[in-house]
Amino acid sequence: MAGGWTAAPAGRTGRYGADMHEERPVIELAGVTFRRAQRTILDSVSLAVHAGEHWALIGPNGAGKSTILSFCGAQVHPTAGTVEILGHRLGRVELQALRRSIGHVNPRHPLTSPLTVRDVVLTGLTGTVETPMRWEATPDQLRRADELVEQIGLGGKAQERWPTLSQGERGRALIARALIGEPDLLLLDEPTTGLDVAAREQLLTTIASLEDTHPELASILVTHHLEELPASTSHAALLREGRIVRSGPAAEVLTTAHVSATFDYPIEVGQHGRRWYALADRVESPAVADAS
Repeated sequence: MAGGWTAAPAGRTGRYGADMHEERPVIELAGVTFRRAQRTILDSVSLAVHAGEHWALIGPNGAGKSTILSFCGAQVHPTAGTVEILGHRLGRVELQALRRSIGHVNPRHPLTSPLTVRDVVLTGLTGTVETPMRWEATPDQLRRADELVEQIGLGGKAQERWPTLSQGERGRALIARALIGEPDLLLLDEPTTGLDVAAREQLLTTIASLEDTHPELASILVTHHLEELPASTSHAALLREGRIVRSGPAAEVLTTAHVSATFDYPIEVGQHGRRWYALADRVESPAVADAS
């Protein structure tokens, strides 16, 4: 299983209420299998994510990444195995209450109304897409929303309307929306989808800054592309055909050999600073091989 128990300082009170020397995982999947219409989507997946860890789920289309994210968001129950989120086991907990401790960033956010950036952020408190009728934020909630808008780099655009925002600005606003409820877990489902390179880099910088602004927050990000991993990525899991190929600290998992095996193609993997890159490994063509 990826990620062992993390030792906590003596006398520390765990975030789930117990005095503990070893902090419980924020997320723990144990032997999770998921089937739909006689098809196995996930097969015996085990994974543990601790506070302050920033995980990436990487793999080809259909590998099971989004299904794992659905478990982590308390949206789906496993066919077999167990899923524990914030110390609560799925099937034994009231889901709506649990979901309030989970922030979810979905770039396909279905909002169509011209809400302001500030109002979009505030809908993170109500768990709705639109502002509920007769609901009003308190002065403290308004202050917190403005702080987050400033923190994500949209301070001058708090009153801008959703339809006028760029995709990158929308992505950053959705991160603030996810954070306003002070979640213990943040889920990011391909957050850079549809962004140009400048907007992508701005969004990734915002995500990476969470390791400083929210040091106890755990996050799980789904992507197909290593260059879309934020610099804060600490752990990774490679998935192929519903199984975990490798998981653990990013530097041990994201290697040329492991990534090539996951995608069944020779891929050279490396780092530039704290960012990752992947290139098709140079393979000698048959014509060149014959000439030699």
